[in-house]
Amino acid sequence: MEKKVIHAALLGFGTVGTGVYKVLKNQEEEMEAKLGSVVRIKKIMVRNLEKAAVKVEDPSVLTNNWEEIVNDPDIDIIIELMGGMEPARTYILAALEAGKHVVSANKDLIAVYGKELLDMAETHHVDFLFEAAVAGGIPIIRPLKQCLAGNHMKEVMGIVNGTTNFILTKMTQDKMEFKEALALATELGYAEADPTADIEGLDAGRKVAILASVAFNSRVVFDDVYIEGITKISAKDISYAKEMGCDIKLLGVARNTEEGIEAYVCPMLIPSTHPLASVNDSYNAVFVNGDAVENAMFFGRGAGELPTASAVVGDIFDIARNMKANCCARIGCTCYKTIPVKKMADTRNCYFLRLQVEDRCGVLAEMTAVFAKYHVSVAQIIQKQAKPNESAEIVVITGKVREGDFRTAMEELSGRSFVHKISSMLRVYGE
Repeated sequence: MEKKVIHAALLGFGTVGTGVYKVLKNQEEEMEAKLGSVVRIKKIMVRNLEKAAVKVEDPSVLTNNWEEIVNDPDIDIIIELMGGMEPARTYILAALEAGKHVVSANKDLIAVYGKELLDMAETHHVDFLFEAAVAGGIPIIRPLKQCLAGNHMKEVMGIVNGTTNFILTKMTQDKMEFKEALALATELGYAEADPTADIEGLDAGRKVAILASVAFNSRVVFDDVYIEGITKISAKDISYAKEMGCDIKLLGVARNTEEGIEAYVCPMLIPSTHPLASVNDSYNAVFVNGDAVENAMFFGRGAGELPTASAVVGDIFDIARNMKANCCARIGCTCYKTIPVKKMADTRNCYFLRLQVEDRCGVLAEMTAVFAKYHVSVAQIIQKQAKPNESAEIVVITGKVREGDFRTAMEELSGRSFVHKISSMLRVYGE
């Protein structure tokens, strides 16, 4: 049934919640022309009523009582921006069960419980939308589900964490070491007081699980994603990568192969000619490859008050249009396949290896003999002149090899007396 006014409730009124409130206010005059109805915030659930009162025109919309929202028959859409697992999961399930549509930006929750939430939405014939859960203001979930639905997607990969991209940009452009770049990111507000989720790759891992599920129509959860962070990257690694025609980026990669889905997050060398190599500072970009569209890239702000709010409000507007046309729940869970997720040991990549070795004749031959034993070929090699009484430094980029074989080669190599230290081991992105 058509509604001129659609009432919504916000759960959480932090950075993104405030942004959603602002964007809806800014759209008020044009909303009826766009949607055939007006979306109004009837309730905002907050922890501290007094603190939140200064941010709203009418403090009577504020509440700390969930029951006031879920039991209000006038509220059609609930916008969950609390984050975390609980009580967000309980609230969303209750809202869907009550026949209310839900918009969420909660990547942590969706990467683990996405199937449960989407199944509940389908059961009660309501919408559960989550565009803002991946890459902030960049549209990617809806394009994968709708605009690119005519494709069999082969790969979705990209830079999906702005904090780590800012850090690596500063390390590259200003030759900072990791700790110095992290301190700057914290000072400028790009990094949280506890940056673990960002710098250890956990945030990106959750987004990769969601992207893989949507792109390949098969459920991938957070625990399926192999994750490495950027804490061990040094300015020297970045300098060598540049010398070899590459940049280092924290990439989230999801591939649909004949043997199963590959899903991982790790710092990787990427050719400086690749479009993602020029994505700097806190920007995000997602690169997709499908059998019909071939390559496409989505670029923009991956976080922040208004960019993320833009994605949330887009979902709200989508629901409002569905309500007007009486076609809610037309696109729900798209995971109709069951494709296995490969173990990381069975993936194939090229590798960047930096190691300190004994400075004498024959070391390269001994090293390549170990490589050959495990089918590791050498594509590029750099050897720097050692100072007297110091180790020689060798940098190698290998050909494509199964990761399990490469790791076995590394174990054997690290036990050889001529190897003093394996300083870095990074993957190299390739098709």
